Amino acid sequence: MPPDTSTDAQIARDERRSGWRTIRRVGPYLWPEGQTWAKRRVVIALGFLILAKLIAVATPILYKQAVDTLSGDVSDLMLGAVGLTLAYGMARLMTVGFQQLRDAVFAKVGQRALRRLALETFTHIHRLSMRYHITRKTGGLSRIIERGVKGVEFLLRFLLFSIGPLMLELILVAAVLFYLFDVWYLVVVVGVIALYVAFTFKVTEWRVKLRREMNKQDTDANQKAIDSLLNFETVKYFGAEAREAARYDRAMQGYEQAAIKTATSLAMLNVGQSLIITSGLVAVMVMAAVGVQNGALTVGDFVMVNAYMIQITMPLNFLGTVYREIRQALVDMGEMFDLLEQPREVSDKPGAPDLAVSGGVVDFAGVRFGYDPARPILKGIDVAVGAGENVALVGPSGSGKSTIGRLLFRFYDVDGGAVRIDGQDLRDVTQDSLHAAIGVVPQDTVLFNDTIRYNIAYGRDGASDDEIVAAAKAAQIHSFIESLPEGYDTQVGERGLKLSGGEKQRVGIARTLLKDPPILLLDEATSALDTETEASIQDALRRAGEGRTVITIAHRLSTIADADRIVVLQEGEVVEQGTHDALLAQGGRYAALWARQQASEEEAA
Repeated sequence: MPPDTSTDAQIARDERRSGWRTIRRVGPYLWPEGQTWAKRRVVIALGFLILAKLIAVATPILYKQAVDTLSGDVSDLMLGAVGLTLAYGMARLMTVGFQQLRDAVFAKVGQRALRRLALETFTHIHRLSMRYHITRKTGGLSRIIERGVKGVEFLLRFLLFSIGPLMLELILVAAVLFYLFDVWYLVVVVGVIALYVAFTFKVTEWRVKLRREMNKQDTDANQKAIDSLLNFETVKYFGAEAREAARYDRAMQGYEQAAIKTATSLAMLNVGQSLIITSGLVAVMVMAAVGVQNGALTVGDFVMVNAYMIQITMPLNFLGTVYREIRQALVDMGEMFDLLEQPREVSDKPGAPDLAVSGGVVDFAGVRFGYDPARPILKGIDVAVGAGENVALVGPSGSGKSTIGRLLFRFYDVDGGAVRIDGQDLRDVTQDSLHAAIGVVPQDTVLFNDTIRYNIAYGRDGASDDEIVAAAKAAQIHSFIESLPEGYDTQVGERGLKLSGGEKQRVGIARTLLKDPPILLLDEATSALDTETEASIQDALRRAGEGRTVITIAHRLSTIADADRIVVLQEGEVVEQGTHDALLAQGGRYAALWARQQASEEEAA
């Protein structure tokens, strides 16, 4: 019978592999190649750490000497009781001081690693395919990144400052107890440590499952909250505030239950750890008390044993906390590294050259494509757009018009055939150079939550104010912007919600005009505009298209009647192409679409 891969044992093995993968991924950030300053800081921080541990182990001996001097068991002629007390205080201060110096020196390394990993994650997400982004959940994705990045610095500190130094301190304390007392003290201390570690690891492994479930519920609740807020208007349209609140509350209920289990399990872990530590402490103190009564030990020895046991207690508690937090951090970061390992569906070939646009000839040769293999969208289309030609793509919804635009921008790779610009297959050139050569005005323009100036200037990095104003004038939006109290510094709100649909569209047109690309892709570029504004925008787009290759995706046929050529699509195939007059004369599919739209406009009038 084959093994059940869904068992807890299999899950634990998978998590351990994921944990080691995460540690291997984070390790290079701790010792970065080519960054001598970072390696130097790591070495200095380790030096401060070792000094702090050595002083910490010697401190209880000074405490013992001071107590014995005060009790008359020994006479310290050199320092005296006051001097030993001052030395004890100074040793404690130096321990803390070296620990803080360690943290201060390492802070720059940790923060730089945090920044590098956050940037790597952010960059990778932008490089993932359109297919990934249209299926992702924005709220859940942001939560995964947030939790994962926060765990980086903690994990780096763990790798450098926790387990190794902790073991060093425990070994030194055990050696001192063995040397100054007898083997039974060592036996008790080692037994307590072993029992504590075994208990902590066992319970923490169980708690990791609870943490995983809590994370799942947290991500789900956050995703629902962000999804609802992004669709604020839709919620209002359907009076669904109470429904959304109830949906969010159900998600939070799941998080609440998981969080309660996590909290109660933590309480159980803390009680168990305290019981083990306290039992060991009492056992050693009883042994020391018997030794003092028998005259084998001094009062200072009794105090020193107590100090060492408390000193052991602190790093053991730290071990429990570190292991618990590390396991939780590995769970959090594991999701982020899963994201980083998400393959890029569309990537540049090694050594791919930049696209060289000489004329702007666009050629779709035998292109086949489907978002789902079982449902083809384009079925071997052949469309050639000459240099400087204005070609319009029309057809009913689902005919593949927008898909052609996405393939031209290489959001997806074709399943068959090829898309070429000036004879260069888009799969053979860099995506950055391809994107730089194409300007897109989408049907639904989405703006950043910033100023109008920022959104127009997004078209070309480093554009001057004069160039921004010129683009706004060409898009027929300059007068509107000037009429606003804050002008170009007006905030547009999230996704541009403070602007009307037509105003957003004109800002989108302005930033594309500012980009000044050799190829223009207009995807229903004037769909949100009134008839009068649409006419002026059409004039602006016509002027902007002079000397450029323009591909217009249109539903309203009146906007493309003057195109050099019109390609009619139906069910992923080219059924007609020609000029407006020639297609009307054919009396085919285009003529039928034109007649239907004209009739609709007459009825509306």
